[in-house]
Amino acid sequence: MKTLPNLKFLSIWNISFGFFGIQIAYALQTSSLSRIFTTIGADPNSLSLFWLVPPIVGLVVQPLVGKYSDRTWNRLGRRKPYLVIGAVVAVIVMLLLPNAGSFQFAVAQALLFGAVCVVFLDASSNMAMQPFKMLVGDLVNNEQKTFAYSIQSFLNNLGSVVAYVFPFVFAAAGIANTAAKGVVPDTVKLSFYIGAIILILCVLYTMFTVKEMPPDEYRLYHKLPEKGESVSFVKLLKAAPRVFWTVGLVQFFCWAAFLFLWTYSVGAIATNCFGVTDLHDTTSDAYQAAGNWFGICSAVQAIGAVLWSLAIPRFRTHRASYTVSLALGAVGFASVFFVTNPYALFASFFLIGCAWASMQALPFTILTNALEEGNIGTYLGLFNGTICLPQIVAALVGSGLIVLFKSHQPTMFLAGAVLLIGGIISVHFVKEAKEVRGGKMV
Repeated sequence: MKTLPNLKFLSIWNISFGFFGIQIAYALQTSSLSRIFTTIGADPNSLSLFWLVPPIVGLVVQPLVGKYSDRTWNRLGRRKPYLVIGAVVAVIVMLLLPNAGSFQFAVAQALLFGAVCVVFLDASSNMAMQPFKMLVGDLVNNEQKTFAYSIQSFLNNLGSVVAYVFPFVFAAAGIANTAAKGVVPDTVKLSFYIGAIILILCVLYTMFTVKEMPPDEYRLYHKLPEKGESVSFVKLLKAAPRVFWTVGLVQFFCWAAFLFLWTYSVGAIATNCFGVTDLHDTTSDAYQAAGNWFGICSAVQAIGAVLWSLAIPRFRTHRASYTVSLALGAVGFASVFFVTNPYALFASFFLIGCAWASMQALPFTILTNALEEGNIGTYLGLFNGTICLPQIVAALVGSGLIVLFKSHQPTMFLAGAVLLIGGIISVHFVKEAKEVRGGKMV
């Protein structure tokens, strides 16, 4: 098989640009889900149970997208059909989710409607997001993969910044940031509407600027699955390279920590920095202001991730960059417990962004460098289990921990710091057969 040629910067950029729009949808979900469900009427102590939905959906959807896209060849391409379908469904659901409390439903019905919307939003986001990672595996050679995934990380975090600041900016512009009991504020609704428009425009850009290889050309650079060959997930897992499991262990600790962050940040910030004593009172200015401030802190996190992603390739080894990144993140998590000044949270979330940057770039680089050709999409889909399973475990455990911590949501950040320390320890079990240093495989 021939080696894929080096791509120009613009080509790598175009492959990943749609990721910017997809990430806006994902960031709006992670920053607003707890706020939306609490506003609708969910018990703050039960929030983690609503966070079970996204990882369960991702656990099912991404392996299937990987499996079938490995064997899809049509006029649109190999990965792009799944990208388009996922983006269209995501746009529709983004228009519905923030209105879950506006349809005159009873609380239980509104929560159920919101949960169903999250199922479709996460399924569609996963269906649209996964092809971008697979396109890198298809079109980018090993020496450029770290750079390509760094571009995705940059666009990922840039999209996050845009999504996270929407509610704060709209509130500053005079859009209502509070609403009647059970109704999501207009600042959040408008954020989802604008995000949906950006999402579809970005995906269309990638659709029209990226050309996938036809089967004959693809065969020159990759092992092509045999026609009609049925892939057994169990068989592939048994044959998975060792780094699939060792990096997966690191992923377990990292993603469990971030599930706690997404679930409890609004409550922690409201408690520590805005003087909210009753998290059930979501109609208060202080609670909704804390929700907006979490968006600003998340934007700082994303900026930190963007800047730190520039430093990651400068480390001599992936192990070193992974270790340092997670250590900085652990400090950031722990500090949230102690901070009472909302502006001081910027330092905490900047450090958390360093861990986030490594989680976005390093696992996929390490894994795809170790994979044999033929089933890259399926393996990436299965690898998503190392993202989803820890979130499921954390969501189940979180509802018990928060009661143990007497409903004090800032304490969950100390638990997150402990989890990241577990990730640091696990990094030292990761051993790569090959690694990129100075742009060369060694």
